[in-house]
Amino acid sequence: MGRKSTKEGVTPFKETFEPLSLESKTPATVVLLLNSHEEDILVKACEAIHKFAEKGDENKVCLLGLGALERLCKLIAHSNRLVRRNAFMALGIMATNGEVNNALKNLNAIPLIIQKLTPEEDGVVHEFATLCLASLSVDSTCRVEIYTNNGMPPLIKLLTSPDPDVTKNSLEIIFNLVQDYKSLQAVYELGGIPSLLELLKSDFPVIQHLALKTLQCVSTDKDTRKTFREEQGFEKLMDLLHNMHLTDLHAEALHVVANCLSDSETLQLIHNNGGLARLMDFVLTPQAPGIQSTAVKCLTRVAQSSDSRTVLHEQDVEKALVELLSVVDDNVKASACQAVAAMSFHPASKDSFRDLGGLPVVVQQLSSESSALREAATQALSSLTHSNKLNAL
Repeated sequence: MGRKSTKEGVTPFKETFEPLSLESKTPATVVLLLNSHEEDILVKACEAIHKFAEKGDENKVCLLGLGALERLCKLIAHSNRLVRRNAFMALGIMATNGEVNNALKNLNAIPLIIQKLTPEEDGVVHEFATLCLASLSVDSTCRVEIYTNNGMPPLIKLLTSPDPDVTKNSLEIIFNLVQDYKSLQAVYELGGIPSLLELLKSDFPVIQHLALKTLQCVSTDKDTRKTFREEQGFEKLMDLLHNMHLTDLHAEALHVVANCLSDSETLQLIHNNGGLARLMDFVLTPQAPGIQSTAVKCLTRVAQSSDSRTVLHEQDVEKALVELLSVVDDNVKASACQAVAAMSFHPASKDSFRDLGGLPVVVQQLSSESSALREAATQALSSLTHSNKLNAL
């Protein structure tokens, strides 16, 4: 047999199809289009899936069953920006469903998503990438994966994003992450405290609440409280508490205040700067009983250490508590009684309560119809009279 003089092979087509207009109302067909090598088709298919998923959970589960999730996870790393953008939009909306979220955990998508949180990436990608991570970060295993894949640094940077949706999603992820101690420390190490404090001025209440909830978690750490002091965090919280237009934030702000005052060093510094006097003013200012009660509970928490009780005594906290025992609301009076009980471990405070006429007022609370108030008053009297004959008499 003679040799062939040329290679056998497939001759490439020189001609192409005219542009084909394709319409489909079947989800399965659109999901199949996600396998296309043509970028225009991928862009349109991802956009269609996003719109379909937005209509409800049933649609999201349907797309999951058709295999859309695996294909979208590949497309979020596509070289074409518009394909990536639309794939993230579809994936982000789908991830808000519980079943989809559970499936997404097993696809090792977290490292890919974190890689797209760079400043060079599209803002829409940031929005839906953080939406994915917000859904995933509820799970403790995913939180560890986000942290170990260095997810915290880009998330901290995104707190200053001009897009409120990106900010909100990033805050939500960080709040979930700081339930674990390593992430909690990372917030102040990466310079996140100033950004969190700045977000207290946000025009969006959901962002303000999330910032306060996150500050409440991170301010339990001593090193974080030091940074918080350096950034005038306590002063900013007091400004917020004295703003009567922000009363919906006061309860959460008070929890952060209580954490700030929980160590004697911070308390002394705040006292020296007049911060404790501002807190006393707030406690005595007539306002919603729930907020006033929470403010008094804040003082009770502070009064758990001997050094802190000394500082509070110097601030004449006993006078404020005796005044609060005369308000109308039983919950406020019960909280005041609890604070009296805590302060009574300080001998000088016992004498102050007696000199201020506090004992008869506490005794009156024993006749209250509120069992919680009667219990708190009994506890207060027990502490006031312990090892103090004058109070007992």
